[in-house]
Amino acid sequence: MEKELARWMNQFVRVRLIQCNSVDLNLFHFDYDLTFAAFFLNADKTLYGRYGTRSSHDEAEKDVSIEGFAKAMEKALALHRAYPGNRTALEGKKAPYSEFAIPQDYPHLEGRFQPWLDFEGKVAASCIHCHMVRDADRRYRRHQGSPLGDKAIYPWPMPQVLGLHLDPKEIATVGRVEEGSAAEAAGLRVDDQILTMAGQPIVSIADVQWVLHQAQEPCSIAMTLQRGPDVLSRSLLLARGWRRDSDISWRTTSWDLRRMAAGGLKMRHLRTDERREHGLKERQTALLVEHVGQYNDHAVAKKAGFLKGDIVISFDGREDLLTETDVFAYVMRERPKDSIVAVRILRKGQEQTLRFKLQ
Repeated sequence: MEKELARWMNQFVRVRLIQCNSVDLNLFHFDYDLTFAAFFLNADKTLYGRYGTRSSHDEAEKDVSIEGFAKAMEKALALHRAYPGNRTALEGKKAPYSEFAIPQDYPHLEGRFQPWLDFEGKVAASCIHCHMVRDADRRYRRHQGSPLGDKAIYPWPMPQVLGLHLDPKEIATVGRVEEGSAAEAAGLRVDDQILTMAGQPIVSIADVQWVLHQAQEPCSIAMTLQRGPDVLSRSLLLARGWRRDSDISWRTTSWDLRRMAAGGLKMRHLRTDERREHGLKERQTALLVEHVGQYNDHAVAKKAGFLKGDIVISFDGREDLLTETDVFAYVMRERPKDSIVAVRILRKGQEQTLRFKLQ
C-alpha cells in the first residue's frame, strides 16, 4: 500500500505546515480538532478536496486510513485533470469569508504570537496550535455577548449523526445505515459511493463533513450516488436541530468550553447501573465529576467547592441535561457570560447546592 500511496503523492507538490501561525483562514478552513489534515489544491488556490476526519479522543486513527488517503488523492488528481471545466462545481468547497484573516488577528491571540516559530527558544510556546483557532473564535463570540449557534457549538458534524456510517478505507462509501435515520429516509444503502453532495464532488469523508458543516437547517442536500453500474440522485433531509445529537466532549476545543460553561469541571454521564445505585432516573441529569480544574480560570468550580466524585443532578434548574455536551450547548446558547448558575450535586448521598460564575 505504501508504494501505491507514493505513486499518488509523487504527482503533487507537497508542502507541510506544522503550525497555524499566520495561516490564511480564508483558505485553510478545516476541523481544528484534527491531528492531521490535508488539502488538495490547484496552484490558483482552487480546492479539490480535504482529507482528515476524527470522532474520538482515544481512537484518533479510526476514521482515517492509508487506503482512504490514497483514493482521495487519486480522485483529487482526476478533478485536477478535468479543471477548469469543473470550476463551477468546486466553488462550494471554498471557505466563507473570515472576519479574521489570520489567527493572530483574533483578540485573544493578538500580540501573543509571531508569524513564525521560535526554533531558537521555546518553540512549543511560540506555536499557534490548530485547536486554538476554534477556541479564539468561540471566545470572541462569547465576549461579544452573542449566543453561539449550533454551527459554532457542533463543528464539522460526523455523518453518523444522520445515521450514515462511511468506510474510512474508501472515498465516501456507505458502510452502514441506521434504521429510522435521515440516511435511511434518503434511500442510502450499504456500498453506495457518494459522488457529489450539494453539487460538490466528494473525495473523502472530510468533504462530506464540510458540506454538513456548511448546511443550513432545516434543508435538503442533493446527492448523487454510484450504486453498482447506476448513478442515482437522492435528497438528504436535515431537520431543525439535527446537529444536536453530536458528541463534542472528545474534542480538544471542548476544554475551553469546560472553562466557560462548567467552571473547569470535566464530567461524564452515569451508566444505568450507576444511576440505579444512586436512585437516579434514566432520563435526568446525572453527571459524574471526573476532574476539577486546578489553575487560573479553570479553577472557578474548585473555588466554588466542587470535588472530584460529585454527581451533578441539576444545572441552573435544568434536570434534562444528560451529557456534558448538553451542558456546553445550553450555556453557550442561553446563558450570557458572568451569569451565576446554581448547581445541585450529590456528595456521599447528600444533596447540596453550589454556585459559580460563567465565563
